[in-house]
Amino acid sequence: MEPVLANLLPMLTAIWWPFCRILAMFIGAPVLGEAVMPVTVRILIALVLSIVMLPLTGGLQGPYASGLTAIDPFSLHGVVATIEQAVIGFVLGLAFHFAMSVVGVLGYMVTSQMGLSMAVMNDPLNGQSSDVVSALLSTLAIIVFFAIDGHLVIVGIIGQSFQAWPLGGGYSPLLLNAVAYNVAWIFSAAMLLALPVVFATIVVQLGFGFLNRVAPSLNLFSLGFAVITIFGLLMLGELVKFIPEHYVRMTNQVLEMIRQQMQAAAHG
Repeated sequence: MEPVLANLLPMLTAIWWPFCRILAMFIGAPVLGEAVMPVTVRILIALVLSIVMLPLTGGLQGPYASGLTAIDPFSLHGVVATIEQAVIGFVLGLAFHFAMSVVGVLGYMVTSQMGLSMAVMNDPLNGQSSDVVSALLSTLAIIVFFAIDGHLVIVGIIGQSFQAWPLGGGYSPLLLNAVAYNVAWIFSAAMLLALPVVFATIVVQLGFGFLNRVAPSLNLFSLGFAVITIFGLLMLGELVKFIPEHYVRMTNQVLEMIRQQMQAAAHG
């Protein structure tokens, strides 16, 4: 019993560092970091993965030995190491969250063009109120996320991150810079998807503007709102079929960005 208790602290220390990185990544990752995912389930999954990935993290050098037991978790060095693991995990999860954010931005842009900004409902994903189009597109993105095994891809990235940025080895600022500079393509990708709906609604509004000059007596405000909504729904129906392909392309771009950062960290 005494040998088990003596090796308990090194074993818990070996689990603590990957647990911090994995949990931080789940907080920033899409779907897994949403409010709909219970915190207890998120912590349990992170704990199980941290135990499974002990051979990858280098935390075991024997039955219970740990290569990082020299770092006291309650010391200043331990606090810095914990923050380091949390930053790496959160940034990697945030990079995957960008692809999901594109769909949310697209929903808000389409809603504002269709005149459905007032159609707001409770969104259980983030615990706030959102418009119905954004909720619909977010649900579609979640289905595509699990259809392409996005959760397995995230787990694979976690395992590879321990080889690129080993525990206690620090991280390159290039990772933060790459994620920050790629924020711009969220709006460009969303605008690329929303461009057909925006163009169609602008054409309809211009047409009603000319019609208002020809027949000022018509009540074009109420009629134009209904027509713009119908045209927006028709364009949205044609747009939805391209969202899965676009989401997969954006996810591949995120994976390529992370792969380049891992190669730079390995050569550095």
